[in-house]
Amino acid sequence: MSRVLTVILALALLGPPPGAQAQPTGKVYRLGILGNVPVSDAEGARLWGALSQGLRELGYVEGQNLIVRHLSTEGRSERLPVLAAELVRWNPDVIVVPNNSNALGARDATRTIPIVAASFSEGSGLVASLARPGGNVTGLTLFAPELVGKQLELLKEIAPRISRVAILWNPANRGVQTIVDQARGAARILGLQLQVLEARRPAGIGRAFTAMSRERAEALLLMSDAVFILERVRIEDLATKARLPVMYTLKEHMAAGGLAFYGPSMADNFRRAATYVDKILKGAKPADLPVEQPTKFELIINLKTARALGLTIRPSLLGRADEVIE
Repeated sequence: MSRVLTVILALALLGPPPGAQAQPTGKVYRLGILGNVPVSDAEGARLWGALSQGLRELGYVEGQNLIVRHLSTEGRSERLPVLAAELVRWNPDVIVVPNNSNALGARDATRTIPIVAASFSEGSGLVASLARPGGNVTGLTLFAPELVGKQLELLKEIAPRISRVAILWNPANRGVQTIVDQARGAARILGLQLQVLEARRPAGIGRAFTAMSRERAEALLLMSDAVFILERVRIEDLATKARLPVMYTLKEHMAAGGLAFYGPSMADNFRRAATYVDKILKGAKPADLPVEQPTKFELIINLKTARALGLTIRPSLLGRADEVIE
């Protein structure tokens, strides 16, 4: 047997190099995206770029074997039904959404096209159970059971003297109610009083901060929502003027000068959503694909903002942070 033939047979037995992905078939797939933050927004580009990266790693390249149509509510949740219907008429092979509300909007428009959510909460009504979703929706949850308790605990470590904490959330983002309920129990354990406030639209944010001032809130835990992302600079400005320490639940707020973030990596969730798309395109049913919890968590502290608020962060806490902004 020649040396060349021996090498070829050896390589065949060893298989492809580590990390290599089998390429999809010659079919061109259609991927619909029903988002909230436009790709022209820096954070929107970062998150949806993570999904694109995950797809490329699996062999799906836009313009070659993948056609992508991206529709965005731009933070206006009332547009969801119209945009979802438009996307369904396009008849994609899979629809990817960022959260509970968009998943529900897409599911209202179709019970047959598979829907992959980069993040949603248990209790949103989207799935029968995390282990067996049972419908046409699956994906990843952004919340681990103990997450909101850890966020409140870290907020109290950053500002030890606080006793009254406001929580701001958007009730249009269905599924977050479960997290707010969990926060009540965690607050009792930590000896904190909670003030739960709502803001469905940008105008409600200002009213919420007025209510925080009236009730003398000493800190804020901001729930994740597209409206809050789009208004992140204004929210940080309002928090600074009110001298409120804020724990953010989305990393995107740190670019606007946020004090602290603790939570799952959204970019990692979006990248992992690509594996669901891949499995579905290869024949798997969403009903049979278990919902996965986040695996990558980050703690970020902004020392510049802490100093502006008159806070001294203990070295032991800074040592646990994944990133410290000077």
